[in-house]
Amino acid sequence: MKQFIIMSLISILLASFFHSNKLQAQELNKNHIAESADLISPLLNGQILPSIMVTKIDGSTDKLATFLNGQKTILFFYRGGWCPFCNTQMGQLQKIAGRLEALGFNLVGISTDAPEGLQKSVEQRDLSYALLSDYNSAVSSAFGISFFTSNKTTKRYLAKMDLKNPLQKNSAGEERLVLPVPAIYVIDSNGMVQFNYVNPNYKVRLHSELLLKAAELVK
Repeated sequence: MKQFIIMSLISILLASFFHSNKLQAQELNKNHIAESADLISPLLNGQILPSIMVTKIDGSTDKLATFLNGQKTILFFYRGGWCPFCNTQMGQLQKIAGRLEALGFNLVGISTDAPEGLQKSVEQRDLSYALLSDYNSAVSSAFGISFFTSNKTTKRYLAKMDLKNPLQKNSAGEERLVLPVPAIYVIDSNGMVQFNYVNPNYKVRLHSELLLKAAELVK
């Protein structure tokens, strides 16, 4: 009996140890920023949305799950309102926003723009869907799609685009601009990813008709 109790205690301790290590690994992965766009490890189909806080356009914060409120959602990550390819994509998505809504989907965009930058995009492009700020790249990192830009790109973007985004240190201790790889996630009412499109080539975006077809397949 004594031996049984000791073995049971050892099993419990080992289970606790491995569970703790697993949580630590998940936490490290959640905060991971890839060294380049080609080295990202994005959230995949069948995985649940990460537990992460988001910043709304009014500057207030909320849990992502609370913000989505159990609704089917098209969540897309874009670099910012300063990116012409992103602006084109936002316009294309606006054109199909009504069709997505008819399928039961909310449309939500996330970028590194500060809340005031999001408001500017809404006004300039007459957007009907919600935008969230990921100024510190915490959300894109939780999705596994954030990366450090090169030194050349960091300097060029900061100067040419007049970006005010905070720089972060890479593995070499060099301060770099962090951006998300443009991505689209089709999420069901349970918060599970049913479809994703992630392309390190920021000039290539998912065609609207393909997105609609993917949304149609989500029950």
